[in-house]
Amino acid sequence: MSAGRRGSLLVVGDVVTDVVARHRGPLAAGTDTAAAIRTLPGGAGANVACWAAYAGAADVRLLGRVGADAVAWHERELVAAGVRPRLVVDPQAATGTVICLVDTGAAAERTFLTDSGASLRLGPADWSDALLDGVDRLHLSGYLLFTESSRALAGTALAAARARGVPVSLDPASAGFLAELGVDRFLAFAQGLDVLLPSRDEACLLTGLPDPADAAAELSRLVPLVVVKAGADGALVARRGAVPTRVPALPVAPRDTTGAGDAFTGAFLAALLAGAGPEEAAARGCRAGAEAVRRVGGRPPHRDGGS
Repeated sequence: MSAGRRGSLLVVGDVVTDVVARHRGPLAAGTDTAAAIRTLPGGAGANVACWAAYAGAADVRLLGRVGADAVAWHERELVAAGVRPRLVVDPQAATGTVICLVDTGAAAERTFLTDSGASLRLGPADWSDALLDGVDRLHLSGYLLFTESSRALAGTALAAARARGVPVSLDPASAGFLAELGVDRFLAFAQGLDVLLPSRDEACLLTGLPDPADAAAELSRLVPLVVVKAGADGALVARRGAVPTRVPALPVAPRDTTGAGDAFTGAFLAALLAGAGPEEAAARGCRAGAEAVRRVGGRPPHRDGGS
């Protein structure tokens, strides 16, 4: 994949270790369920950064926080993916861990058990305005909004980017955590954004509207550009309250849907950096999502062809 080589992207977000357990059919309560289990690098923010680099962004940077237990491994994996990491080492918490339970049936649906660990202990002290030097776009992982310290960091980064005229995008990240945070608190933060990239469920939750197209149009009255990711139904691109444009997905037999939304977001942002319009960027996002669901885990292959 290639979306061009112009522009610099700074991603601020979570870096975690994924334990992916692929099983077939319902879990057997109280006994064993056979599964294929792998330990992989993950985290929504880190995944977006890796997919943006894979899609052709010339300069992708990542600010995240990890524990001392896995910092060397995560740095190696990010560098191998073409990302320039700035990982803050937490002196107390271990690296965040997510257990991904993936049903290997036709839909490859997944359930997450999340221990955020160090990943959401980012705080304003970890930020420097110098991180924006030479940056053309800032992307914030929505997971940052779900703890007080990382929410404060997100606000600091957003204000610094707006002061410099750097466009800011955000992916709400989790409908479950979003409901706990509260729709009103999220929308208050979203007023400062340039691009919002919710899933279909997140868009409907944020608006209270059952139809994703209506939800996309409604959200675009608050945020100038809204792109709703709708999985096998593609994406909806909405601007300033207008009827959204539908961008089709590529038909594919999914193997693991973990990270598909992150792949879409990374490729979408890479395309914008290369000068593509929102609809073309969404089409590239859909292609990246289709590639992602054919892989196990949330990351693209390394640039050198490794896994």
